[in-house]
Amino acid sequence: MTSIVIPAHNEGRVIGRLLDALLADTSVSGPDIVVVCNGCTDDTARVAAGRGDRVRVVEIPTPSKHEALRVGDEHARGFPRLYVDADVVVGAADVRALVGALDRNPELLAAAPGRDIPLAGCAWPVRAYYRVWQRLPAVREGLFGRGVIAVTEPGHARLAALPPLMADDLAASLAFGPGERRVVEEARVVVRPPRTWSDLIRRRVRAATSSAEFERFQEARRAEAPEEARERTPEPVSEPVSEPVSERARERAPEPVSEQTARTGTADLRALLWARPALLPGVVVFVVAALAARRGSRKAIQDQDFSTWLRDESSRQG
Repeated sequence: MTSIVIPAHNEGRVIGRLLDALLADTSVSGPDIVVVCNGCTDDTARVAAGRGDRVRVVEIPTPSKHEALRVGDEHARGFPRLYVDADVVVGAADVRALVGALDRNPELLAAAPGRDIPLAGCAWPVRAYYRVWQRLPAVREGLFGRGVIAVTEPGHARLAALPPLMADDLAASLAFGPGERRVVEEARVVVRPPRTWSDLIRRRVRAATSSAEFERFQEARRAEAPEEARERTPEPVSEPVSEPVSERARERAPEPVSEQTARTGTADLRALLWARPALLPGVVVFVVAALAARRGSRKAIQDQDFSTWLRDESSRQG
């Protein structure tokens, strides 16, 4: 049975549209859906429970996505397993497309849908930024920034080895090699962007901070590895984020690929401009946003504050 785990913190305004999309197709047996309301002070639990018996709601007092995922794993019933952010929209047919891709390709451990980013109603700099961002190679090929990841049981064992990181979707994406992960374009997810420049910068500051934390994690693992094994990833450095996995799953899951990166370099931007000169204004906006995010994240990185979540509310309107 396919299971879907949805961590939700004060998502009462938006979680209904996600659940409605997942429950819209009643002609087939639906997946197992677990919503973990973590530290909610709004009506998230009531909204989710109102969708009927096909949605199981678990409430925990701690506002922690990592803890919510762990608890969700304890309640989930099967594989493949999807982890879905509460503020995106993905439908039942898209879930089946992801599961089908994993079932048909035994070499795959993880998959994510193609992303649709509706830019109507966004400020011009936000639209310009995302027109560039969506075309970057790492963004096109990575599983991050989609709010949905589907894993097999061996893929789940891979994720269980990761420590709690702010950049959970980036870490999950880079935990799999190019041959182990796939973006399934026939499956789609709607990811609503921030509408204002200030909210965009808040998101980018969060991304810069979380990327710095992830890079420190990579460096620590490299430093701990024996000299003769520096090209390989050491054993997990933290407790699993979910229930113990079977030995068979552990045997089938190759070690994570930790040397990858999702950083955008100047060469990526030059190649994009060479292919699409009309994107020059957008590239300028992209660079300005990147510099602003770097400045904004400096203090958090220096203080090693990797827990403050700069949430943008404009994408949750309507």
